[in-house]
Amino acid sequence: MKNPITPLLVLAFLSACTVGPDYAGPPDIAGAGMPEGAFARQTTEVSSTAPLLAEWWVALDDPVLTDLEQMAIANNPGLEAAQARVTQARASVRQERANRWPVAGAQATSIQAEVPGLDIQSDSGPPQGGPESDEENSTLSIYNLGVSANWEIDLAGGQQRTIEAANALAAGSVATAADAQVQLTAEVAHAYVALRERQLRIELLRQQVALQEESLQLVIQRFQQGTIAAFPVGQANNILQSLNADLAAAEADAAIYLNALAVLVGQAPGTLDDFLAGPAPLPLPPEQVSIGDPASLIARRPDIRAAERNIAAATARIGVVEAARYPKISFMGILGIGGTSLSDVFDLSNLSAIAVPQLQWGFLDFGRTAAGIDQAEAGQIEAEAQYRQIVLGALQDAENSLSRFAQQRRTVAALAQIEQSATRSAELNRQRYEAGVISLGHLNAAERERLMAEASLQQATAALTASYIAIQKSLGLGWENPVEGS
Repeated sequence: MKNPITPLLVLAFLSACTVGPDYAGPPDIAGAGMPEGAFARQTTEVSSTAPLLAEWWVALDDPVLTDLEQMAIANNPGLEAAQARVTQARASVRQERANRWPVAGAQATSIQAEVPGLDIQSDSGPPQGGPESDEENSTLSIYNLGVSANWEIDLAGGQQRTIEAANALAAGSVATAADAQVQLTAEVAHAYVALRERQLRIELLRQQVALQEESLQLVIQRFQQGTIAAFPVGQANNILQSLNADLAAAEADAAIYLNALAVLVGQAPGTLDDFLAGPAPLPLPPEQVSIGDPASLIARRPDIRAAERNIAAATARIGVVEAARYPKISFMGILGIGGTSLSDVFDLSNLSAIAVPQLQWGFLDFGRTAAGIDQAEAGQIEAEAQYRQIVLGALQDAENSLSRFAQQRRTVAALAQIEQSATRSAELNRQRYEAGVISLGHLNAAERERLMAEASLQQATAALTASYIAIQKSLGLGWENPVEGS
């Protein structure tokens, strides 16, 4: 046969196939009682229109928060690490694709061998003579300069399945990076709202402390005048110390949130203190919140997309292991110039070619491949179970956040009425004080009641905004571009 390589290549390509199951998509979870068309806890405050995918925080209408979100997306180290993992996964796909093709390289070979009794360099009959010719014919010299190539034919499609798995994992890493951005943007917003609430609380507590200090001085004066006993003095002082303790705790919380925001945007603690100096109004959620439906949530949430891609990768790994059951054909080839003397490598007429096809078939492995297939199939089952768990958890997150949002709106409405009543009461008491009907102590007590009602309303408002942020997080919002497979 003049060219034995050609028919072997044709045979390899004709017999190529891809073993293992083809990926048919994620498991159906409709039988788990998933609501159709709307969320179970959906109320009139939300609508089923499609939500804003990226930059949902602009609906809070707070320029400082918007700046913080942009800084975090650009500089957060955790998000940068997730994006670096995307680059690694995509490079792995390119590497696996390149493995389908031959590996070629330049090579220079020099072989010097002395084998007694070997007559490999003589074209004539038996050597003539004595020891000198025996020594000459037992020496082997080969010089070659050229290129070499190695190529393994993917007969059973194992390499193709490896590429499929790498592609799925790369797409999963993109989804994981998007999920990291979802988590990051929500965490920045939560910390910012908590900071603003603490700053407002500090301001209100300082006003209460000032009022209580004035009330304490009035009580002390009355005690010194002998009009009251010592008990009211101690009681007023205890209230003052309690307010001071609350103020210290609020100031410590504000510092903690300032540190957290600085780190989230990739800066050292303390660098944002001037930028975030307060107090400032709390950002408020819009009157109507768009949430879409459960089906769009499942299609959009990055962690669900990553879990689905893990199923695809686990399915492809079954084919990778099954390919080990089938024969493997590999080729090694060398093309170069050379001969038995060093000067032959400069003679272009001394062209040499070597082709070494090799067939390997591990038909007896004592169950190793079968065990590997069982392991890969169990991995697919695990990936499907994790997918269902993540989907159900996502639906639970959304339903919980919707329930809290509705409850917080009712709470804010109730506390707003209490705050309005306390404000009216304080104003009436001021008028009574100016008319000389009540004492300054009674006026201060009414003012403190108003400040406490305002603080309660601010806390409830912050909780309402936090529940709105939780809705955005549960819906998987906050990343910019749709996740696409590689």
